[in-house]
Amino acid sequence: MLFWIFMTASSIALFPVAVVIWALTAPFDRRKVVLHQFTCFWGSLYTWLNPAWPVKLVGRDKIRRDEAYVMVANHLSLLDIIVLFRLFRHYKWVSKIENFRIPCVGWNMSLNGYIRLKRGDRASVVEMLKACERTLEAGSSIMMFPEGTRSPTGRMRDFKPGAFEIAIKTGRPILPIAIQGTSNALPKHGLVLQGRHPIRITVLDEVPAESFRGLTAEQLTSSVREIIAKHLADAEAVAKPS
Repeated sequence: MLFWIFMTASSIALFPVAVVIWALTAPFDRRKVVLHQFTCFWGSLYTWLNPAWPVKLVGRDKIRRDEAYVMVANHLSLLDIIVLFRLFRHYKWVSKIENFRIPCVGWNMSLNGYIRLKRGDRASVVEMLKACERTLEAGSSIMMFPEGTRSPTGRMRDFKPGAFEIAIKTGRPILPIAIQGTSNALPKHGLVLQGRHPIRITVLDEVPAESFRGLTAEQLTSSVREIIAKHLADAEAVAKPS
């Protein structure tokens, strides 16, 4: 209860700050880099100030600041969005349209120019793909969950090919990211924090565009999913007591 009260109160307090930053930086910061960094700070508050969710970041130095990536991560929990802000790297979220309607939080997403998607609407999917292409051409990375929705079991679902179609079409590298621990901290369909659960975010090696030339979107989708799945399996094996 205290967490959700804090999240609500902080969102009400921080959204006006976001509006001021947006207004002051709009004339010279077309990609909204400064506003996104503030949003990273905003999102990071919820793990920094919560001892139940210690977050460990691994491989953040692999993210080249001068590169526009197609970033893809497995999706376990609502917390995934919050903990990925801990990367403090510039990207635009691809998110379901319902999130943009959340007071303060969703309004800030709109200010940032994050990309909307209406699930099950083909026209929205086409517009999302075009928006992603424009974003990458402008020099900003995009962040997507290829599973499309959170896993209810903690196990990865099949990946959808949209992110990989974008990577092939634009010739941008793919940056796989593996998330662990968030499904235990806040399961899908749950609003009750589940005690202390360490969370780990691992940035894996980028997949250069040259390495997937000639592949179909389906082949690339399967290949990147396997990269993340193998890392998660290896990490789980190491974590098990002997």
